[in-house]
Amino acid sequence: MADLKYQPVRHDHKAFLEKACNRQGFQEAYDALEAEYVLAREMLTARTRAGMTQDAVALRMGTTKSAVSRLEAAGKHTPSLASLRKYAEAVGCTLEIKLVPAQSEGPPQPAFERTRKAPPRLT
Repeated sequence: MADLKYQPVRHDHKAFLEKACNRQGFQEAYDALEAEYVLAREMLTARTRAGMTQDAVALRMGTTKSAVSRLEAAGKHTPSLASLRKYAEAVGCTLEIKLVPAQSEGPPQPAFERTRKAPPRLT
């Protein structure tokens, strides 16, 4: 049977970002994918905490290592809710999804209120 003990790959993310930020357009592209990067970081943290390899997670999910790799790759794949649930269960977690109100001035308005025009007045 394959060795399923997790052995992390060394990566200096801070040094990577410092170098990448010098490239034109990098910061805008990075900021646009913020939610995907947060999700990927959460997934990697959960898998690391569980002490699992991608192979082990794939085995528990009933999928392949490449499918798990795609799930963990920020910005390259949009996982389904079902896949995220399976991943969470495989690494011993539960999936929570929240909608957090945006910081704005004044009370929030429904989207239709902002775009709807007043009906014409009948005289």
